[in-house]
Amino acid sequence: MSPHAPGRRRVHRCLAAALPFALLSAVAAAGGAQAAPARDDGPGNPRAGTARVVRTATLGDIPLGAFSNALLPGTVDDDRGVDLGGIGSDVYPAGRPGEFWTVTDRGPNGQVKVDGTKRRTFPVPGFDPAIVKIAVRGDTVRVLDAVPLTTSSGKPVTGLPDQAGRDEAPYSYDGRTPLSYHPNGLDTEGIVRAGDGSFWLVDEYGPSLVHVSARGKVLARYVPQGLGLTGTDYPVVEALPSVLLHRKINRGFEGLAQLSGGDLVMALQSPLSLPDEDAGETSRTTRLLRFSPRERAVTAEYAYRFDPVDVVDPSEDDTSELKISSVVAVGGDRLLVEERTDKAARLQLVRLQRGANILGGRWDDATASPSLEQLDDPATQGVPVLAKRLVVDLGTVDGVPGKIEGVARVDARTLALVDDNDFGMTDGAGAFDAQGRLVDSGVETTVTYVRLPHAI
Repeated sequence: MSPHAPGRRRVHRCLAAALPFALLSAVAAAGGAQAAPARDDGPGNPRAGTARVVRTATLGDIPLGAFSNALLPGTVDDDRGVDLGGIGSDVYPAGRPGEFWTVTDRGPNGQVKVDGTKRRTFPVPGFDPAIVKIAVRGDTVRVLDAVPLTTSSGKPVTGLPDQAGRDEAPYSYDGRTPLSYHPNGLDTEGIVRAGDGSFWLVDEYGPSLVHVSARGKVLARYVPQGLGLTGTDYPVVEALPSVLLHRKINRGFEGLAQLSGGDLVMALQSPLSLPDEDAGETSRTTRLLRFSPRERAVTAEYAYRFDPVDVVDPSEDDTSELKISSVVAVGGDRLLVEERTDKAARLQLVRLQRGANILGGRWDDATASPSLEQLDDPATQGVPVLAKRLVVDLGTVDGVPGKIEGVARVDARTLALVDDNDFGMTDGAGAFDAQGRLVDSGVETTVTYVRLPHAI
């Protein structure tokens, strides 16, 4: 049954109009038991040596217009039948069992060909990215709270591209009408919460690291040196290496972790396009950066090497499909790093060793030849590539959905995974019907608990 059946849609809209936002979660679910800890694997369990899914919970239908307008009235005049989704861009424990902070990306978007050329569409251009607090209750995901991202003057940052010539041009849902660029726009992907209650996010456009208050106001956006982003209604600081200006379109920062001492680690989703797009498409070397909030500066940079694409995903042969979508701190200077395609994912354990720091060297020089990305095997050329150890191949675990973008550590042997359902959107002319309403993909936002065979 379509999640946008007319009867259900009318009920949802009536409820959303009648209730304050704090009660919008009732649209998705009412009540339910607290998520219980995953049970341990005993030695008699025949599957004790394998990772397995121990719980799955699903987010119910919440109309995107009602969600957005409850946070920032009047921002969405027509949601085109889209429900709240995309909250799986990242996930971070919120303290209480079963509760997490998540973040949306820039909102519903897709691609459609017009006159033989692909155009980036934003069917709900008024959508504002938001931090969403959720709770897993039995087999249901409930929305507990949401925080819109706003500028210094309290206006929506929007999810629209920032700069003409650097970011894709935005269009209406059918690709026919150009939309305006917006310098405040953020394509948020990673989230952690600091001890003072503020949040740190990463963004794909800049790429950038964004510090926001507990209520979502952007306090500072840290971008690459030389970006030249002007016209923003919040402080912009050029504090990141200029080599990041060569990020692939839509492949900026995707993962963010917070180490025990407070430092942040940002993961570049894909290799840089150095010296050109072809090099970035075929490279298997991307970068992690360490940032000190106290110093407000990058303090280290690391080379990270993907496994071959057919190892990560046996059904894929295109190296450019490799991505890092999540990094998770697991104690000390250790991280879980998610290597994925849209259909498979593997989690690797790495340690950020001091001797592996390449910050400020020749690999940060965009004119270096060959570039880091062009090296067939960086380790043989003297580059200190981070050593890694496979923790789990999620592609072999029954019940794990595709396109996992958020990973959180629940305990030493349990992970919570969240998929990005792209707001139910697909690419192409068939994404919307003749009336301009979404033809939903049927992919839901889910939280999946995976029990590992060994502690990490």
